[in-house]
Amino acid sequence: MKTDLVITQVKIDECALVEKRILPDGMGAAVYFTGVVRGLEGGRPISGIEYEVFLEMAEHQFDLIFESVGKRWPVESIRLVHRIGRVEVGEASVWVEVIAPHRAEAFAACQFIIDEMKRTVPIWKKAVV
Repeated sequence: MKTDLVITQVKIDECALVEKRILPDGMGAAVYFTGVVRGLEGGRPISGIEYEVFLEMAEHQFDLIFESVGKRWPVESIRLVHRIGRVEVGEASVWVEVIAPHRAEAFAACQFIIDEMKRTVPIWKKAVV
């Protein structure tokens, strides 16, 4: 399984990422997820979120998540981009692509990645008013 992880302060360009998609023969599903900063946090209006990361541990945890995906589903590839620093309301904070033979595996793997990321990856957020 191929994986590509990017943790960056640069805005996520979803269109450019999708244009770089590689869909090998036999793969029938490309699932994308974009997490976007909402204008409310805890019921209060915010202007953005400040993300901090423990980079080495985050990379390690993502590797473990990707390894788990490979053991559970026949996924061809995963690409994940996560923003750090200040992310404004309406901007993407995370983008995930999962390529698999069928949609069920691709959707399940993508859901698993997001859930495990939120549970185990040391990326912290602070609402900015």
